[in-house]
Amino acid sequence: MEETDTPSRMAQRPPKKGHPFTKILLLIISIILILSGIFIVKFYHDTGKTIKGMYAKDGIPTTTTIQQHKPVSILLLGADTGAAGRTYRGNSDTIILATINPDTKKMTLNSIPRDTLAELSGSQNNAMEKINAAYDLGGSKMAVNSVQHLLNVPVSYYMTINMGALQTLVDDVGGIDVNIPFSFTSVWTGGQKFKKGMHHLNGEQALAYTRMRHEDPRGDYGRQIRQQQVIRAILKKAATPKMLFDYDKVLKDLEKNVRTNLTFAQIKTLALHYRGATADIKSDQLQGQDAWITGSSYQVASTKELNRLSKKIRKELGLSATTLSNAETYQNSMNPTFDGVSNQYFYIYGNYNHTAETQTTEK
Repeated sequence: MEETDTPSRMAQRPPKKGHPFTKILLLIISIILILSGIFIVKFYHDTGKTIKGMYAKDGIPTTTTIQQHKPVSILLLGADTGAAGRTYRGNSDTIILATINPDTKKMTLNSIPRDTLAELSGSQNNAMEKINAAYDLGGSKMAVNSVQHLLNVPVSYYMTINMGALQTLVDDVGGIDVNIPFSFTSVWTGGQKFKKGMHHLNGEQALAYTRMRHEDPRGDYGRQIRQQQVIRAILKKAATPKMLFDYDKVLKDLEKNVRTNLTFAQIKTLALHYRGATADIKSDQLQGQDAWITGSSYQVASTKELNRLSKKIRKELGLSATTLSNAETYQNSMNPTFDGVSNQYFYIYGNYNHTAETQTTEK
């Protein structure tokens, strides 16, 4: 297990830069598009079969947004299972709301810290917890609904992947070559030893290399850079002629490790009519303040910050701006003494009137 956060440790650590498995989700989409595009004739049938096996509606209403070529939002969830012996559904430690606008040809990845204090929509009494618990408690449906209510934005589609997929994908392509920036041994990822310089990594080693955080002087930021290294290496190997004969392994593992309510037809439409947006990809993150609530560390986003990201995402989706009025903004108004310095959030859960919350429907 990793070390337990304490107020003193939290005060010393650098600002969070997002979970290291952020780019894995984009890797999955990239591989699907590569296989659908480069090998479109030979692999069309097999790719369609794989995506059909990945399909899981999970109680999320069907929309025709993609078919109409309108701006779309896709919630990307990375679950902390499938690796390190974990077999349960797990929390979604990566939460990214991606917006793709085919008109402006822009794509934005809006990260939500896993420890963000939020109402879990659909849970018993709509509990206020860490938002990453929504996936464990209610699957993709609760995760989607919780993000919708947190930011008052429509979420039409989702895609989940478990951590174990990274390990299997690296093995599927025959391992990868990575230039390791410094030597380290990490007790938190199985005790593997890594030496500075160019090395060939198998799946288990690649997973450990991307998971390590404590031994990196740059913390989560350094972990993100290493994650990007691994993804670029996987994509490089996936595009080699050799993969023309081994693509079936990749497809089978994608089918086992990914779930989405995107259909094959919708993914084809994304590839054909939304691909221009991939040339202009921006990133943003909901910024919170460290807080210590009932013995656990949280990120508490201010009302100003919640409104900022909400308005930004709504604009990206072609929707008018609104002022948030939800459980999170209510909590902030009930806790005016929180200053983000003492790491103490004097938590008062009042009776928020849910009927007053603005509801959003996608146009």
